[in-house]
Amino acid sequence: MGVVTAAVGVAMIVYPAATAALSTVFLGWCLVVAGVAQGILAISSETPGNFFLKLLLGIVYVGAGLALAVFPPLGVLTLTALIGWMLVLEGVLQAVLAFALEAGKGRGWLLASALTSLAVGVLILVQWPASSVWVIGTLLGAALLTNGITRIAVSVTVRHEVREAERLLHAA
Repeated sequence: MGVVTAAVGVAMIVYPAATAALSTVFLGWCLVVAGVAQGILAISSETPGNFFLKLLLGIVYVGAGLALAVFPPLGVLTLTALIGWMLVLEGVLQAVLAFALEAGKGRGWLLASALTSLAVGVLILVQWPASSVWVIGTLLGAALLTNGITRIAVSVTVRHEVREAERLLHAA
């Protein structure tokens, strides 16, 4: 499973535009399903106010989902900008949290993470909309590649530990 996950991650990195488009369409249809579920949930509301709020939320989900699914290029642009702003905000908040910690209590790691998030977010936003071509596919691909490599490393470690335990059991 780790090899397949890593291979899919590499393919996503190699074809970032296709990955971004497919991911956007998938997310869109997930929002449509969530919106329909929200609309069905609205029926069980105890008050008319709750019914209409839940129904409105369902309509927003369906509308946003259809927009992403039917117009993937616009969805990719929008999602890329959101990712950029999310990373900038994450970087700022992590920096604030880092300075709230006592020196030496993980502050350095938190600051490094904050600066990395901030730098990547700014890089995405400065190059936007051109960055839309590579951001989603590359980030998802890198995540899957890392996940696959981690699965491989963990399975090798577990396999080694099991063999060592079996060796000790047979030696006893």
